[in-house]
Amino acid sequence: MTDLASSWANAGAVLTVHRWMAVIGGLLLASVAILVLCLQFGATSVDMKTVATAIMHMLRADQEGAATLGTSAIIMVQIRFPRVLMGFFVGAGLAAVGVTLQALLRNPLADSYVLGVSSGSALGVSLAILFGIGSTFMFLPILPLFGFAGGLMALLLIYRLAQSKSRLPIHSLLLAGVILNAILTAFIMFITSIMEPNRSAGLMAWLMGSLTAPNYPALGIFLLYVLCVLVMLMHKAQSLNMLTLGEETARSLGVETEGIKKWLFVLTALLTGAIVSVSGMIGFVGMVVPHAVRLVIGSDHRLLLPASALVGGMFLAVADTIARTIMAPAEIPVGIVTALTGGPFFLYLLLWRKDRMV
Repeated sequence: MTDLASSWANAGAVLTVHRWMAVIGGLLLASVAILVLCLQFGATSVDMKTVATAIMHMLRADQEGAATLGTSAIIMVQIRFPRVLMGFFVGAGLAAVGVTLQALLRNPLADSYVLGVSSGSALGVSLAILFGIGSTFMFLPILPLFGFAGGLMALLLIYRLAQSKSRLPIHSLLLAGVILNAILTAFIMFITSIMEPNRSAGLMAWLMGSLTAPNYPALGIFLLYVLCVLVMLMHKAQSLNMLTLGEETARSLGVETEGIKKWLFVLTALLTGAIVSVSGMIGFVGMVVPHAVRLVIGSDHRLLLPASALVGGMFLAVADTIARTIMAPAEIPVGIVTALTGGPFFLYLLLWRKDRMV
């Protein structure tokens, strides 16, 4: 199956405007369908007619009309819709970060979770919570800034630990990321151990990866944040194509590699920090989704980046729907669902790469 997917990707390797629009247009339609389906399921099921009618009222900003549809519609409008949308954009951001890091490091095993960037962001947010720093300052969300600082610190430490004589060996980088991830996780566990029991339990649930329904102003700020970073990453898609050929080749083609790498590291840390601040540490999305999408559509980042973002959004929206329905009315952290899905794929990828190196 892998050979079939690879041959399919190679056959359509030349990116045209028509192919880009066909792939992205198809994924956008699939995303809308998935989001609508996810709105139906939960502790209380909502039929498709009620979902469609409530969405029409929301699009017209007619909250009174939505309220007349009954309790189920109110739950969908006020809780389920913002949560599903949040999950979609969290998944899209994680997948985009994974694509970027895999191109920078030229390794399909790289993502923010494996490299410890998510742990760094989680440590930053945990410290803010420990010291009682509010979630907003002058109506602006502040926890993502702590997440960004922690993620950037982790990336810089990994970069410095792995760098050798102006080179960045990939195996050293992955090893440094795994070790730093363990150290940062230990610090996070220490913070939870000295907190009050109620706050500690809440922090632990958040760290396992969980989504909650935000209010619409907070959701709007988060979506704008994610979209802005995604646009900036898309602007560097051609540079990512060059970097996958190797830094020396990229420099010979006119890419200012060091500047691009630093800028992309900052963007990935910025996006990871924002995501971790609202969802905790959700693993494997950034590794599994880009690799699977790459097998099907090829490695041109002008298409791979937006396609992976859309597939990542759909994947996490479905995973969160499973997390909140499989044991309804109780919920399990969505990070458990993604780990149970992505963990076996990660092992398969390790074994596949080992066989290829023999």
